[in-house]
Amino acid sequence: MIALGRWILGSVLAQWLAVSAAAAVPETVYFKSADGQAEIVAYLFKPATGGPHPAVVMLHGRAGPYSANDNAGCTFVGRTVQSPCNAATLSMRHQMWGQFWAERGYFALLPDSFGPRGKAHGFGRFTHHDPDRDSVNELTVRPFDAEGALTYLLARGDVVQNRVFLQGWSNGGSTTLNVMIRQGKQTGFRAALAFYPGCGKEALLDSTVLTTTPITMFLGTDDEEVSPEICQHVAERSRAAGTPVDALLYPGATHDFDDPGEKRQSVPGNVAAKADAMSRAIAIVNAAGH
Repeated sequence: MIALGRWILGSVLAQWLAVSAAAAVPETVYFKSADGQAEIVAYLFKPATGGPHPAVVMLHGRAGPYSANDNAGCTFVGRTVQSPCNAATLSMRHQMWGQFWAERGYFALLPDSFGPRGKAHGFGRFTHHDPDRDSVNELTVRPFDAEGALTYLLARGDVVQNRVFLQGWSNGGSTTLNVMIRQGKQTGFRAALAFYPGCGKEALLDSTVLTTTPITMFLGTDDEEVSPEICQHVAERSRAAGTPVDALLYPGATHDFDDPGEKRQSVPGNVAAKADAMSRAIAIVNAAGH
């Protein structure tokens, strides 16, 4: 009888885990980039309750949106093909943040800027000058994908029209700042969260971000890929020009400090930075939406 009880409990637990895993897989959607050319594949995490809900557009970094365990052989991702790079193989960080927003009543939309342009494998560290990245760059390509995502969300009947936010990591963080430069004083994204962006001359459309949209940069003192000092200088110039921008600097935090994987979270500075950044992120968008 005890063995039977354990079997039933184990069976129920297995079914619950399977349902939970299935529920965590986002919906795959498609929309046109604002460049008027690329059809973007994107992944939509949804709140459990009916809308309308606010939304967050999430911009992946140079490694792409998919897990490194799955993306090595990936090239094109789109409506017409089956690929190991899909909604079920997103990286842990993107899954974590998508579920984080959905559990707090926000749609979270993760566009894939690389797959629809044949680069789903992403790019490794220190590949900024790789010419293969030109067709997916953060200056003249990816901002249009973010703007296309905004148009897509605003066309839905279940999204709060004036409460769409922007979040990006690394190369996606630079893209986030470029979207803000392009947005300027126009209406659009309500606030922007840029996690450890590249802020050098090659990464940004301008060395000063001029916008009326609130921006928060999340930076680590021990970032081994980008310079937090350069980003602080950009923030200082932008603030002096009237842009509402904050630059948070986390002691001992590295690049990708919010990656939930064991490697990054074995660094004490990353653990503290991740917890604080996630707490601040929801507080920022909640405050900006009222």
